[in-house]
Amino acid sequence: MQAYFWVKTAHLVFVMAWMGGVFYLPRILVNLAESAGNLEVQARLALMGRRLYRFGHIMFGLAFLMGLVLWLGFHVSGGWLHAKLALVVLMLAHYTVAGRWLKGLDKGRALPSAKTLRWFNELPVLLLVAIVYLVLAKPF
Repeated sequence: MQAYFWVKTAHLVFVMAWMGGVFYLPRILVNLAESAGNLEVQARLALMGRRLYRFGHIMFGLAFLMGLVLWLGFHVSGGWLHAKLALVVLMLAHYTVAGRWLKGLDKGRALPSAKTLRWFNELPVLLLVAIVYLVLAKPF
């Protein structure tokens, strides 16, 4: 039972680290959109974004591995888990879209408007609330 709590702790720590990137990467994109014309600021923000995106992928990978150990090693299951995983896939898709927008800057592509990016920045909050509810309540 002790191993279960260590694996679960590692999973949660890696998820929290990834969520930092999920929340902050779109904010960097907002700042990039609002700093148009200021090349020095944009270069710094783009570098921060690339590093954060890479860090986030590493944290997601580690969280995924720990989640896989929980699922396979400790037989965590239920309908709630399938719903949670579907929402996590949506969150990963959101993160990937943000990363592609960031990478598109290097190819000369424009970002969406700052207002659009602000709305985009709020989506993970809704997903996170639903995920946490599913994990805690296990409603089905």
